[in-house]
Amino acid sequence: MSEKSGAYDQAAEFAKGAKFTASSYDRTQKISVRAGLVTVGGKAGEAEITGAATGKGEGIEGTINLWLSIFRYSRPDGTVNHVAGWNIPLALKPGQPPELTAKALAAFINSGSRPYRATAADGDGRAILSVVYTGEKL
Repeated sequence: MSEKSGAYDQAAEFAKGAKFTASSYDRTQKISVRAGLVTVGGKAGEAEITGAATGKGEGIEGTINLWLSIFRYSRPDGTVNHVAGWNIPLALKPGQPPELTAKALAAFINSGSRPYRATAADGDGRAILSVVYTGEKL
């Protein structure tokens, strides 16, 4: 609902979503976010993964981590849906190619109970991970 008019603005609510960020703590496998917002309206967040992994070391070394932020949006009936954030860590194996990393991240996301689903696509020594919000349709 708009605070000014009290009217429901579907376009504004569809544009809301989770900020999608990622970080690599591996020396040779990198991840960069290409689309950093996963919206209620179906816009996917995307990350590109490149390079073969060095692999798991001590602590956080040798991992890739994704984060989807907390967000809220209003439904047409005026109620507010609160969507929890999600931290997704993945320990890498030595020599793991980006395609396997993207598939492992997608499998983890798809097996979870959170309102997100992911796909992995590969080509030319890089992989693309796409994440969409699958929560309640407005």
